[in-house]
Order: sequence, then C-alpha cells, then structure tokens
Amino acid sequence: MGKETIVVLDFGGQYNQLIARRVRESGVYSVICSYRQDIEEIKKWDPKGIILTGGPNSVYEEGAPSYTTELFELGVPVLGICYGAQLMTHLLGGKVGTAPVREYGKIEVTVKNDTPLFEGVSDKTICWMSHNDYIEKPAPGFVNTAWTDNCPSAALENRDRNLYATQYHPEVLHTQEGTKMLSNFVHGICGCSDSWRMDTFVEDSIKAIRDKVGDGKVLLALSGGVDSSVAAGLLSKAIGNQLTCVFVDHGLLRKNEGDEVEQVFGKEGKFDLNFIRVNAQDRYYVKLAGEDEPERKRKIIGEEFIRVFEEEAKKIGAVDFLAQGTIYPDVVESGLGGESAVIKSHHNVGGLPDYVDFKEIIEPLRDLFKDEVRKVGLELGLPRELVFRQPFPGPGLGIRIIGDVTAEKVRIVQDSDFIYRQEVDKAAREYFEANGVEAPWMPNQYFAALTNVRSVGVMGDERTYDYAIALRAVRTIDFMTAEAADIPFEVLQIVMNRIINEVKGINRVFYDITSKPPGTIEFE
Repeated sequence: MGKETIVVLDFGGQYNQLIARRVRESGVYSVICSYRQDIEEIKKWDPKGIILTGGPNSVYEEGAPSYTTELFELGVPVLGICYGAQLMTHLLGGKVGTAPVREYGKIEVTVKNDTPLFEGVSDKTICWMSHNDYIEKPAPGFVNTAWTDNCPSAALENRDRNLYATQYHPEVLHTQEGTKMLSNFVHGICGCSDSWRMDTFVEDSIKAIRDKVGDGKVLLALSGGVDSSVAAGLLSKAIGNQLTCVFVDHGLLRKNEGDEVEQVFGKEGKFDLNFIRVNAQDRYYVKLAGEDEPERKRKIIGEEFIRVFEEEAKKIGAVDFLAQGTIYPDVVESGLGGESAVIKSHHNVGGLPDYVDFKEIIEPLRDLFKDEVRKVGLELGLPRELVFRQPFPGPGLGIRIIGDVTAEKVRIVQDSDFIYRQEVDKAAREYFEANGVEAPWMPNQYFAALTNVRSVGVMGDERTYDYAIALRAVRTIDFMTAEAADIPFEVLQIVMNRIINEVKGINRVFYDITSKPPGTIEFE
C-alpha cells in the first residue's frame, strides 16, 4: 500500500491474473482481491480504480457471486468485464438474461470512440467474446458505447458516475486494441501515472528487507531457477553475508542441473554468497515411494523441502528468517489470492506444512509476475542467460512424472528431456543462422514428461513393453495462457528417434498439443 493501486475484484474468472498483468504493463500497480472480501478491506488499498473480472456464473441465479452496491459509491472509477459488466448492470437496476445468440471467439465490435474508454480506438475493432448471457436492458443512467450484430451492449458507460463496462475481454491478446482500452481506463479515467517501475521496486525492496531483517540471519531456498536466483540477488544486495543460500538437490532436477547450479552459485561462481548444497535425493525417493496423486506429491515435496532447511538452519546456528522465491501467480494459483479455484499447490506456497521452525518467511518477489521478476533480475545485474532461462517447477520432475516417482523414472525423463531440449535448441539456432530472425515456432517452454502409459512395441525384432514419453512445447507471453508450439515435424522425428534409441525404457513418443486453458503447462 502507499502506491497508486488498481484493485481487480475477482469473481472466479479465468483471466483474473491477466487483467492484473495488463494493468501493470501500463505502469500501474494492481492487486487481485476476492469478491468475498469486505468493502472495508477494499477501501484499505485506497484504490484509484476497480476492475470487476469475468466469472462462470449467471448473475440472476440464486447464490451467484455478488457484491455490495456501496462499491459504486466509493467515488472511484469502476470497469466491469464480462460477468463484471453483467453484475454491474444487475445490481444497478438493469436486466441480464440468456443471450439469443451465444458469442465466443473473435468478434467485430463497433465502438463510439468519442468516449473516454475508446479514445484512439478504431470505429470497428476485433474483440474476444465469451458469454452465454447478455445485457438485455442497461441500468438507468447507462448508455451503450459499443455493439455487435448479436450484442447490443458490447460496452456501456455511465460517465457521470465513472462506471464503465465491456461484455468482451479487453485483457486478452485476441482483443486487438484491448491494451489501449485498459490504458485509457487506468490513465485517462482513473488518472494514474506510470509509477510502477522495477527500478523503484528494487530500491524499495532493499530498504524493506533491511528494515525487517535488522541484524538477523536469513536462509534462502535456492533452486537455481529464475525466481530463487533473483531473490538471491535482491537479498544479497540488501543484507550481504547475513544471507545463506541452501540448494537442495532433491534428485528431481533436469540432467546435470545440480552441478550447473553449484558452478554458478558456489565458491567458484560469480556471486558472493554463502552457498550450501544438500544432496537429498534418497530421502525424497523414500518419501515419494508409491505416491501417485499429484497434490500429495506436491505436499510431500514441499514439506520435505522445509524440513531440510530446518536441519540446515540448526547446523548454521540461529537463523531468524526463511526466504523463498514465491511469485504472485504461485499465490493466486494456490488459492491464496483472488477467487479462482485451486489449480495446483505450489511447493513453496500451498505446499507448506502447518508448522515451520522459523520466525518468519520472507518472500521479496511475492507481488511480482514472471516478466516483472526477469526485469528485476536485469536491474540487479544478473546474467541474461540466467534471467531468461526456461521456467522449472519447484517440485521438479516429480510433477513431470505421472504416477509414482522412482529413481529409474527420473533417469528416463532426465535423459529424454535432455535430448529434446538439445534438438530444439539446435534447430532454432540453425533457423536463426539461415534467416537472421528467431524461428516463428520457437517455444517459450519445452520439456519431456513421463506418462504412466506402457504399450507394446517392437525393437530389434523383439517385443517390448515400455513407457511412452510426452513432449510438451508452448508459446506464451505471460504463462497464464499458452498455445502448443508448432515445432517442425522433422525436428520431432529426430527427437523421437534419438529418445527411443538412446533412452532405455521408452518405446513410444507423444507430442502434446493442448493449450492452456483447458490444460496447464505442466502435467501435474
């Protein structure tokens, strides 16, 4: 608090994080709050504006998510999106009903661009619709400012009360001028300045960490991934040798990754850190033995993660704080922010055990999205190759192995994943050398996962009964929505041949073309 803030009031929509990110991309801080939060809690943020998200319900159904009309009397601008637009209409005396024609996908919308929300927007623009209900009759004082052939109220406004609504989703990339519309709202209508910058965040965070820690000691969970590495850089800048970084090799890392992390952060590395490596592979395999339920695996990995740190803390001496590289999507997807369903418990958020033997947990990146974390890393002077490395889940290969986890399965997925990433990187490099630009199919994240499927095959004229490996590759900007990457078939064939020939235990290779949603990027 104390900064210009847009509150995103979440009614269970799948794009809640995306709305918050789009606001931040406009240079304004945003926070996601559940519609279950009392109006007094919303007031504490002293919001410059409020955005009501979409949601899966119908506003006229009994028990549908709702809110007090006091929200519209706070004297700050409100923008309702999809369900949020319908809820605003419903609460303020309009009528919402089942649409005669359901709209889904890219729809041409005609707008009145002499209104504040559509300043600089084309008369006809493509927007992303996703609704079964529609606004039959605007609430008193509202006028339609955009429409389609089947939706007379694609957007509305009550300019006197600073209330705005869109039936479509301006936050998704499919809405061609959505970024401009949201910028018009946060800057033109709400009057926000470009105050949310990562250089300021770094300065403020360093001061806040110093004030909180004082002369205490901090133990950081360092995985070598982007989030924990940036957290290490930020904490090191703030408190120097009061920080000890402990790297737990749980045996669920990518091939050779444990040694690579030690090379970067250990005594011979570029960072002036107290670094401890703990080889805990065996204890993890014992704990995970026979467990095949994804949430249980995450919980087990999370609890063991904390127990190792407690043990290391006792060896080091008095340690006051545990630090982690938790980021904002971890919080939201673990059901601890907004109203969205629990998608998955992140090992360092929802996966924490009830009892943790530290005075407090410090999470300096907890309010940041992934792209913001990378910007912070660059501000701190971390190497670009580290800042822009592929995301890797905290539970590691434990959630890229469907079913129970064993050392043998870990070997299979490590070797397959190594081959896959090697060949994709090679093909992308060759494309760049030949064309001078990045390959249009180049994924943002790509990895191999071990399915729990075994099937009959034939190798060397002999019958086999082995596992199938699944290859995953996605193109995404924000990692909250994603589409399967169109990797050339010849590249996939090379990968398939190498995996089957070089990785014992695999006789079949799948390529996963599922988008997010409905799938997630990871398998579990």
